[in-house]
Amino acid sequence: MAAAAAACRLLRLAPRRLRNPRHSLFRTPLALSSGWRRYCAAAATPTGDAVGEFRRRIRVAEVKGGEDQGAAWVGKELTVRGWVRTCRAQRTVTFVEVNDGSCLSNMQCVLTPETEGYGQIDSINTGASVLVEGVVASSQGGKQKVELKVSKIIVIGESDPTSFPIQKKRASREFLRTVAHLRPRTNTFGAVARVRNALAYATHKFFQDSGFIWVSSPIITASDCEGAGEQFYVTTLLSNSAEGGCLVNSIPSKDGRVDWSQVKYILENCKEDMDFFDTWVEKGIIDRLNNVAEKNFVQMSYSDAIKLLIGSNKKFEFPVKWGLDLQSEHERYITEVAFGGSPVIIRDYPKEIKAFYMRQNDDGKTVAAMDLLVPRVGELIGGSQREERLDYLEARLDESNLNKDSYWWYLDLRRYGSVPHAGFGLGFERLVQFATGIDNIRDAIPFPRVPGSAEF
Repeated sequence: MAAAAAACRLLRLAPRRLRNPRHSLFRTPLALSSGWRRYCAAAATPTGDAVGEFRRRIRVAEVKGGEDQGAAWVGKELTVRGWVRTCRAQRTVTFVEVNDGSCLSNMQCVLTPETEGYGQIDSINTGASVLVEGVVASSQGGKQKVELKVSKIIVIGESDPTSFPIQKKRASREFLRTVAHLRPRTNTFGAVARVRNALAYATHKFFQDSGFIWVSSPIITASDCEGAGEQFYVTTLLSNSAEGGCLVNSIPSKDGRVDWSQVKYILENCKEDMDFFDTWVEKGIIDRLNNVAEKNFVQMSYSDAIKLLIGSNKKFEFPVKWGLDLQSEHERYITEVAFGGSPVIIRDYPKEIKAFYMRQNDDGKTVAAMDLLVPRVGELIGGSQREERLDYLEARLDESNLNKDSYWWYLDLRRYGSVPHAGFGLGFERLVQFATGIDNIRDAIPFPRVPGSAEF
């Protein structure tokens, strides 16, 4: 409680200190602002301070994202908070493009010498954060329907134009990875972030609406899951013994089957971003996603997939043989060529290439595992039925040369009240790749980790 009170007190006092020019980080004192909100009350006095009511900000996407592109807002007062994309100063008027990250579109802000705070014009550079107040008006230009006639502008955080690394010209994605803390301000990565957010929301919403609950599982584990236990060690102090109710009715259906044409969340809720990807990243991606959404899922066994690949007479880089795992080139051939872009589910993999906990099929050679393959990406989802039979699980641990004592808790789950169950994992970055057309998986995650680099 004491720590919480201290933190709240700091939050209360911070705006007061910043109003003092001696403590100000900005050229213009923050007293120009209409007031800095207090969001937390401290326990420093017996009476305390009232906690301020949360007020939701209006985003640029809400103004310009409708069918009228903001025409309904004409004549209304608006406050925009965001980052400067460009600033064009003319003799009697200055145009400032402000983006708040909610959409691709900028808000064009029109300043005149009468605008309060116009004296800060030299600080309004690309990358600077600003607060702009004004009235929405019809735009005279052809690029947007509305613009903001500015009555007041405050520079919140200045940006040095000589060192700001992201210029107006197009930058390579390789370069932008070196400034990953700033790249979300670009069109491409702003759009990726919004699509990624929408995909996460749609995924969680599906399971929440279907009666599941979300459990945060450990990211780092001492168990050997699908061979990943030896990928890296967390410590350098290693020993020689180191080991690595029915919900069907809530799911959209058609003719007794799941209606996959309704998994269209991104196409319907990220239209502007998807149009951007269709224009600048992958031509035809919207048609491809619509095509995938409309097509039925194909299902086949691993054995049949191997026969299909061998019968294709295509020369692959990696060999095709029963008992070997499918590579990305094999998976993409199956979904893109053999089945014309349909999603494909491959099931019943050889047990030797799968994890010990996957349930053995009756043939004794394969396990009840599945992978979902999609065009351009290959494997998107991997899952399996888990082995609920204690004797089978212990035998598989022995076959895999894994110490059963290390898995005592896992075996207990089969020893006391075991039930048939299954699980799956979705490669979320691969899903973002699939939805956006981004070709490198490093650009589908905000801060990628690569060998020799963990700067961010």
